[in-house]
Amino acid sequence: MRKVEIITAEQAAQLVKDNDTITSIGFVSSAHPEALTKALEKRFLDTNTPQNLTYIYAGSQGKRDGRAAEHLAHTGLLKRAIIGHWQTVPAIGKLAVENKIEAYNFSQGTLVHWFRALAGHKLGVFTDIGLETFLDPRQLGGKLNDVTKEDLVKLIEVDGHEQLFYPTFPVNVAFLRGTYADESGNITMDEEIGPFESTSVAQAVHNCGGKVVVQVKDVVAHGSLDPRMVKIPGIYVDYVVVAAPEDHQQTYDCEYDPSLSGEHRAPEGAADAALPMSAKKIIGRRGALELTENAVVNLGVGAPEYVASVAGEEGIADTITLTVEGGAIGGVPQGGARFGSSRNADAIIDHTYQFDFYDGGGLDIAYLGLAQCDGSGNINVSKFGTNVAGCGGFPNISQQTPNVYFCGTFTAGGLKIAVEDGKVKILQEGKAKKFIKAVDQITFNGSYAARNGKHVLYITERCVFELTKEGLKLIEVAPGIDIEKDILAHMDFKPIIDNPKLMDARLFQDGPMGLKK
Repeated sequence: MRKVEIITAEQAAQLVKDNDTITSIGFVSSAHPEALTKALEKRFLDTNTPQNLTYIYAGSQGKRDGRAAEHLAHTGLLKRAIIGHWQTVPAIGKLAVENKIEAYNFSQGTLVHWFRALAGHKLGVFTDIGLETFLDPRQLGGKLNDVTKEDLVKLIEVDGHEQLFYPTFPVNVAFLRGTYADESGNITMDEEIGPFESTSVAQAVHNCGGKVVVQVKDVVAHGSLDPRMVKIPGIYVDYVVVAAPEDHQQTYDCEYDPSLSGEHRAPEGAADAALPMSAKKIIGRRGALELTENAVVNLGVGAPEYVASVAGEEGIADTITLTVEGGAIGGVPQGGARFGSSRNADAIIDHTYQFDFYDGGGLDIAYLGLAQCDGSGNINVSKFGTNVAGCGGFPNISQQTPNVYFCGTFTAGGLKIAVEDGKVKILQEGKAKKFIKAVDQITFNGSYAARNGKHVLYITERCVFELTKEGLKLIEVAPGIDIEKDILAHMDFKPIIDNPKLMDARLFQDGPMGLKK
C-alpha cells in the first residue's frame, strides 16, 4: 500500500519556488484551503520568498476580508493573476489597478475547462464563449491593466468558425481541499458544498510534474472511505495537510451545515413571509412572468434573486429547477458568504460538468444583473473604472442561454420609489445612470446575441426593454411613469419607441399575482 506523506501547512508553503505557477480551489468562502494559503503568506512576510508567482484559478475565492486568495495579495509575491471572478479579492484587484501585477480576467467556465485540457496535455481550450466581448483579442483579450502585455488568448478560425483559443501551460503547485484523506491520500469531499474542479486540477498539476497538496479535516485508515465518494484519487496526491478547525470551516460564516453538502435534508419549514413592495420586488415579479413550467434556471446575485423569492410567494418554486455555477442543481441557492451552495440540492456535480451543460445551452432561462447597458444592448458587469469585479461565469451563461433577462433598477445609488394606487412614483432618482452611451467594458455583446436569435429583455422597476437587431426597444412602461421625464431624461441614448404597452397591473398590487393558476 502506497502511503501519502502527511506534512504541516508550513512545510507545504516551502514547496512553492520563485517564479512558480500555482493554483488553489474554492468558491467564495467555501472549500478554500485556508491553512495552506495562510502559511504561504506568512512565509513571504517572514522571508520575502517566494517571489514572482503566477496565480490562476477559475471561480471566486474570498470574502473581501484578507482570507482565501487575498493571502497572496502582496507586491513581490505575485507577478501575475489569472482569475475568473475578482469581486471577492479586492486586495488583488488593487494590485492590478495600480499596475503592480499583470492581471487577466477570463471566464469561469473557460478556466475550469482549461484545467481539464491541461490534465490531458491538450494544446488548449477552443471556445466561442466571449467572442466580441472584452475577452476577445480584438478588444482587450482579458487584460486588465497597462503592464499586462502577453496575449494569453488568441482569435483563430476552425472550419469557418471563429474561436477563442486559450493555450495551456504548466502549473507547478496545487493547493486543494477535501474533508477526509485515507492513508493512501484518497480524498473525499463529504462535508464540502461541492467537489468543484478538484479532480481536473489535481490531474492537471500531477500530469505536469507538479506538486498536489490537499488540506483535510482528518486522516482515516486505508480502505475506510467509500470509493464512490473519492473525488481526488491518492495517485494524484503528493502531500496531505491536516488543518485546524478554524481553517477548515464549511463556509466562512458556518462551521458545518449538512443540508449544504447534501448529507441531510433540512426541513422545508413554513413559506417565507411575502416581501414588501420595492423596486426589486417589482423587477422580480416581472421576471417571474417569464418562467415556464419545468424550466432549468440560473439566477445572478442582487435583483435576479428576487425572481426566486417571488416564485416562492406564488407557490411555483417547485415547478422550476434552479442551478448554481459551482455544481448544485435544484434546492434553494444561498447568498452572501454561502453563495455557490444550495440547501437541499437534488444533485451536486463537478464545476467542470456544470459549465459543459451551460456552454451547451442546457439552461432554459437566465436572470442576470444589469449594471451598465448601452443602446446596442451591450452589458458590462466586469469592470467599472478602478473597480475590478470580474466576469465569472457571466459570459458563458449570458451567451449560451436562449432566454436571458437582465434585471436591475433603472438608476443606481439612492433610488427611492413608492407604489400608490397601482402606480410607480419616483421619490428620489438614483445618482448614477445605468443606460449610458458606451459601457466601460463589454461583458455581453448585444449585437452578437441579436444575430444569434437570443431572446433578451432588460427588466427594471419602471420599464422593460427588448433586444432587437436594431438595438434596444422600449416595450413596456410602468403605470405612473412618464416616458420623457422618468425614462429618457435618465438615459444617454434614445431607445426604439413604438407604442410600448403598460406593464402588467398585477406587478404593482399587494397580494399574490396568481401565477400558480
